[in-house]
Amino acid sequence: MNRALFVAATKQHVGKTTTSLALTSGLKKRFNKIGFMKPVGQEHVPVNDASGKNIIRVDKDVCLVREHFRLDHLDYEFMSPVIIPRGYTKNYIDGKIKNSEQAEKILHSFQKLSEKSDMMLVEGTGHVAVGSIVGLNNAQAASMLNADMILVANGGLGSAFDELELNRVLCEHYNVRIAGVIVNKVIPEKYDQTKDYMSRALEQCWNVPLLGCIPDRPFLGCPALADLERLFGTKLLSGEQYRMRHYSVHETNMVTTSLHKFLENLRKKPTRTLYFCHCTRHDIILGFFGEYQRRLQENDDGAMESALIVCGRKNKYILDKEIREMISIIDAPVLYVELSTHEAIEKVHSFTPKLNINDTHRVTTAVDHYEPYIDFDKLIERCA
Repeated sequence: MNRALFVAATKQHVGKTTTSLALTSGLKKRFNKIGFMKPVGQEHVPVNDASGKNIIRVDKDVCLVREHFRLDHLDYEFMSPVIIPRGYTKNYIDGKIKNSEQAEKILHSFQKLSEKSDMMLVEGTGHVAVGSIVGLNNAQAASMLNADMILVANGGLGSAFDELELNRVLCEHYNVRIAGVIVNKVIPEKYDQTKDYMSRALEQCWNVPLLGCIPDRPFLGCPALADLERLFGTKLLSGEQYRMRHYSVHETNMVTTSLHKFLENLRKKPTRTLYFCHCTRHDIILGFFGEYQRRLQENDDGAMESALIVCGRKNKYILDKEIREMISIIDAPVLYVELSTHEAIEKVHSFTPKLNINDTHRVTTAVDHYEPYIDFDKLIERCA
């Protein structure tokens, strides 16, 4: 292949990073060394540079891809050349950051990574227009690198195609060739229909192939307790070892009943249910622990996998010191958040967890699910 591949989405939360992981996995099986970079990053994490002596910051997705696939031939300092922290946009508009400086960093980094790679995969940030305010949107970056674009959209027909068209126009404006489209999160019952009609629509309207049509896998949208820690900006009071246990947002339950009804519910509901209660409901908290201990003692196979989120308004309703101390010595997973129960539940329901390097189970599941649905032969033929 004589071109790099650039992955961009039509909007937020459509599975761009998951698609990039699957593409990296598939291309790694077909090429000796895969290069990866994210020219513009927003959420960044600290890592060691090549010398191991200095700490640098790179986009979190760069860290995820490099470590998961052990791309040790790539230097972190070139994989995430431009980071946009708070205040960056104002500095750019004030003239403190030059467009030429950004471009030079990206081109230099791309060259360094290309020298050590047989194939380059580049992940964008959000939809194609993201970064326009600093003169560096995804279409501009792809054009700069002479990369073919892979557009990723959510499943569906009309709405998905409309979103794709908006992004295609900007690619055309910057003379970026579209390699193909990947449609994610397709309703399984409509999979064949979506694949057939989307393929024909893309060929008829754009003369571009559908490279992948991927059925929805609800588990990939289930947050782990570690994700909820980040969401609420707090730490588990107990059950630290269960941080990577996942919970479906559809299996949440706000406890407003009596203790007797709660315990009945606890024994009938799926074992992995996420319960919310107010911090003044000491009876519910104690009942949760009692049931947890009972199951643990009676039968290890029947151990409860539910978690409890205790809610309370800051400076108004707080968790009693005695209850907090008792929670700390119990093994069950309990999280305390300074929000009302309604606010906490709404926040969880509207939350979309992102893949991260610590959640190896979900990352592996995502790659294993996505990769088989991508037509790598068509992709390579298209870009050769």
